[in-house]
Amino acid sequence: MESDELTAGLRQTTSFDSMGGLYRPLLRLLADGRPVSVVDLAAAAGRSVDDVRQTVASLPDVEIDDQGLIVGYGLTLRETPHRFEIDGKRLYTWCALDTLVFPALLGRSARIESPCHGTGTPIRITVEPTGVTSVDPATAVVSIVVPDKLSSIRGVFCDHVHFFVFPEAAQGWLDEHPGMTVHSVAEAFRLGQPLVEALLEPRPADPDRRYQPQLPTMHRAANAADQPPSVVRESRR
Repeated sequence: MESDELTAGLRQTTSFDSMGGLYRPLLRLLADGRPVSVVDLAAAAGRSVDDVRQTVASLPDVEIDDQGLIVGYGLTLRETPHRFEIDGKRLYTWCALDTLVFPALLGRSARIESPCHGTGTPIRITVEPTGVTSVDPATAVVSIVVPDKLSSIRGVFCDHVHFFVFPEAAQGWLDEHPGMTVHSVAEAFRLGQPLVEALLEPRPADPDRRYQPQLPTMHRAANAADQPPSVVRESRR
């Protein structure tokens, strides 16, 4: 899988480009650990309150509390399996890849803890804006899928992107979800970089363009310890 392929697939989701220049300001506000009002988001993004309110209302996945405040969109105040600690604040993310790309979007380092989706074993990672600095255990991998339809980004992507303690622990998940691949944590970080760039400088969606991703052929190393960062393992049907 190429990094541009993943970004192109995610651009097909209904919510990706509709955020315009709102995504980074929203992440920064949520990173303070408090719910975000539309008024505050509009001020941070330099847009009108009515414009921002309309955009937020159009998002199928945005999390809103009982007071009408935003509490999550990728980065969330609500508990998920993916714990994301930044500046001493405990936050959460919708998926494993979020934990790897948000430090670059926020310009801050993060400590991540997430259970293996197959075994429950804790996986602990430290990520700087420029790269992954530690992974425990070092054999950990990330499941990735390229969305192939226009719908909720959380439903078609985030709910399928998990950490696994080693490639073999992901095999049951891969067997049940054809089209998934697994990647080392360092490789998943690399795959997410064009996504970071796209979120920082979003382009209007082109409804006439449809990307049809072609997943790579599986290359399996002799064992997890011998697996290079760029190795991709494709699910078996």
